[in-house]
Amino acid sequence: MNRKILALGLMMAAFGATAQVSLVNPVPQEVAITEGAALADAPQQWALNADAKRLGGYVYDALKSASPEIVDQAPFKVTFGVRGDKKIAKYKKNIPAKPEGYFLKVTDKEAVIAGNDEKGLFYGVQTLLGLMQNGKLEACTITDWPDVPFRGTVEGFYGTPWSHEARKSQLEFYGRNKMNVYIYGPKDDPWHRDKWREPYPEVEANRIGELVDVAKKNGVNFYWAIHPGVDIKWNDEDRDKLMAKLEVMYQLGVRSFAVFFDDIWGEGAQADKQAALLNYIDDNFVQAKKDVAPLILCPTEYNKGWANEEKGYLRTLGKNLNKGIEVMWTGNSVVACIDKPTMEWINERIQRKGYIWLNFPVNDFVRDHILMGPAYGNGLDIAADVSGFVSNPMEYAETSKISLYGIADYCWNMEAYDYKANWEKSIKSILPANSQALRVFALYNKDLGPNGHGFRREEGEELQDNAAKALNGDQFAIAMLNVACCELETACDILLNDNTNPQLVHELRPWLLQGKNLAEYGKAVCTMSMFAGIKDNRSATSQFLVFENLYKQARSLQKQMFDLENNKAMRHPYQIGTKLGTKVLLPTLNKLFAKATETYNTVQGKNLDTTAEYNPYKLTSTVAQLALLPVKLNGDVVEITPALEVINWQAGGELLLESEKPVTFQGMDFNFGVNNVAKHFTLELFVDGAWKEVSLLHYNETDPVIHTGNELGGMTATKLRITNKSGEEQKVYFKSFKFVRR
Repeated sequence: MNRKILALGLMMAAFGATAQVSLVNPVPQEVAITEGAALADAPQQWALNADAKRLGGYVYDALKSASPEIVDQAPFKVTFGVRGDKKIAKYKKNIPAKPEGYFLKVTDKEAVIAGNDEKGLFYGVQTLLGLMQNGKLEACTITDWPDVPFRGTVEGFYGTPWSHEARKSQLEFYGRNKMNVYIYGPKDDPWHRDKWREPYPEVEANRIGELVDVAKKNGVNFYWAIHPGVDIKWNDEDRDKLMAKLEVMYQLGVRSFAVFFDDIWGEGAQADKQAALLNYIDDNFVQAKKDVAPLILCPTEYNKGWANEEKGYLRTLGKNLNKGIEVMWTGNSVVACIDKPTMEWINERIQRKGYIWLNFPVNDFVRDHILMGPAYGNGLDIAADVSGFVSNPMEYAETSKISLYGIADYCWNMEAYDYKANWEKSIKSILPANSQALRVFALYNKDLGPNGHGFRREEGEELQDNAAKALNGDQFAIAMLNVACCELETACDILLNDNTNPQLVHELRPWLLQGKNLAEYGKAVCTMSMFAGIKDNRSATSQFLVFENLYKQARSLQKQMFDLENNKAMRHPYQIGTKLGTKVLLPTLNKLFAKATETYNTVQGKNLDTTAEYNPYKLTSTVAQLALLPVKLNGDVVEITPALEVINWQAGGELLLESEKPVTFQGMDFNFGVNNVAKHFTLELFVDGAWKEVSLLHYNETDPVIHTGNELGGMTATKLRITNKSGEEQKVYFKSFKFVRR
């Protein structure tokens, strides 16, 4: 007798967390567990049984590369094939008639894998291998298929592109987790963007060719994206150069292509011109080749917040684009979760299902944080509304796998997606040898902190009750907070010495070192809270010294955290700082520090400084895209975190930066990413109660960096503001802003 279970949560409730099917990612659509069948030992050997045409190719290679040895007369047999093959003919009715679907039957003697197509067969193999984790095998039948046709990632972040080895590891990870798309579009690859007309050098071309091969072996469509919009000329010459570049990539083995027009303005941003070019590519390249996947467009207006309904950019694309061309979409804003209303809004305008570009877990706009939390917040009812769903990860490829594990699960079986259960599984999958330590550390690296997009994530929810009680003086809660800090310190030490995944440890190292500082700071603060209220008497003299020593230790650790935060030698190249635990743990500890010190000062009549952590600089702006950008103090350099998208700086819009204390300026420069744009802006400093203008200039016509006149040096002010004086909207970037104080 069998029983059908349609969701992992029900399955785990019925069979317990030890059920082998619960180890499979993504969660299968339909599972029937054979009642009464005990878990069997996974086979050490197996015999393969298939039509001759299946005894080769990437599916066969996946079976060969698995741990069981292939032996002709092995007691465990694996029969596999695709709909229409003789060896699986009797299972024809069991195979779901859906792209990439498969049927899997497992007993203690055999496994049958029947795919609706070759990709489905490959995924059936991956499920069988997933069932064999922990050396056991469970008798069951699985009928399975994906909800979303195209699932995977887009390497589209700003920063250090993934290494060649990291990309290969990603492609293998996608194969195991049933993701079928990788879009190659790193912003810092010059032959993708700035040198789009030129062919790749031989070494780079060979690497892409190798990646294409690795992708094929893992059932992944390797999409190569070209980004011509910055300087494209809408003429036959540029069109032919683009077609020639696509042909070069085709000869390297690429069979899937995308054209990006994101983060640009001007000539390249015309919807009718973009549609005409994409249609030409579709008609004369994609359709002509016969073996090329649907073409993808990343539009200039790629989110609702930027959509100009009056000009009708999106509707022009919807009307003019060939129906087979996919259109990418990030949601209601650049960084947003996707829901039903989002899809209804965009699909009606582009006259097709949107292809989602999810900007998570990418951290190129919050580079002082590393994101290790689950993927959640997207609608579980949008499977029928999207044609594709890809995640934009971090430049930290190995760490990104934690969230990508969830993206794979979500896209495969939305209704059954349980992000909390998936996150627990992902941690064990990424670092099985030290999963408990990784989990503890990841708890403090989920949220993004304040950022220009206002996108936040849950973090520290397991601490909230004790944190609130601790701030009310509950000694047991303070003790439990101290335990949490001890656990964090232990986890950091374990991970720093982990040698099972060196790339992961390399990526996490700056945050692991900062985690140790944070944990020690927490232990000192919690102990301070125990001694702060002891009254003055002879027997307590030693406790007074203990408190003040703990106070000095906490002060030292505050400085050590600041020093590590600002030590470029201890950071990755594009990393601007090192923060963790910023949503609950660190703010709670800082409040406890201030409260304990205030109590001690009151009881002892002392005047110790209660300041824990603060930023003496405050940014406000009437330019919406700049209003939430964090300000960072780096020694004597004050910087505003860059924004990565195009900034629509309205006429009269201003950016205001205020300081608690007067600042004497030594120098300043900022980069709006546009040549000869300084003439459109004014810089003013608030000196002695009045605004004084400082001249702005470029050093040459091709230098986008804006410099200040010599009068700035030595000026002392409490505020500065930059205003768009041009009388019209200016489209710029906000690549950098900094000033040096004396």
